[in-house]
Amino acid sequence: MMIYLVEDDPSIRKLVSYALENSGYAVDASESGEEMWKKLETVRPELFLLDIMLPGQSGLEILAKIRSDSSLRDVPVIMLTAKGSEYDKVLGLDSGADDYIPKPFGMMELLSRIRAVLRRSEHGKEKQSVSYGSIIISPSSHTVKVGGEKVELTLKEFNLLLYLMENEGIVLDRDSILNTVWGYSFDGENRTVDVHIRHLREKLGDEGQRIETVKGVGYRFRGKDE
Repeated sequence: MMIYLVEDDPSIRKLVSYALENSGYAVDASESGEEMWKKLETVRPELFLLDIMLPGQSGLEILAKIRSDSSLRDVPVIMLTAKGSEYDKVLGLDSGADDYIPKPFGMMELLSRIRAVLRRSEHGKEKQSVSYGSIIISPSSHTVKVGGEKVELTLKEFNLLLYLMENEGIVLDRDSILNTVWGYSFDGENRTVDVHIRHLREKLGDEGQRIETVKGVGYRFRGKDE
């Protein structure tokens, strides 16, 4: 999955690119809209990350051009900007942005928001089944099978397993899991994640060993067999 990042601050550009690549995304980073448009001649991305304050074309001008292009208008756009006022946020969203993240922001939050936008976008509507080992999870039919046998999961267990499998190999901290699966995060609720992980492992049988505990951090789904 290709993400186009347009950010003129080299330190932020490098940091965001590194975080995205470590999360399994392909990234093409540019420092200006002019540079980005040249690259679009060969590769169409699945998501744009645009800073607002850019040399030459501003992020809002780039957004307007994307939304007026029939081949790009359905590609989701997230605005990254130092401007955090309500007016600027409304302006960006009203101009066609799918989300708006004021700086400074945490990388875990950024990744979570990216996944949320992709899920809501046209590109995320027709999700394919995800499988590792003998586990097959199908978002469209909302079913999970292990070794060909259907496994009954609660809604939260299903969403938790899907989140882990979609991020195979990535360590997910408890706050990220709470934010994505439960929609909230606050002290004292980390045990909720641990309890659901335990139930999920039990229901998956031997394949439950693929959900690994990373001490002091969270959990990781191991897709590859050792």
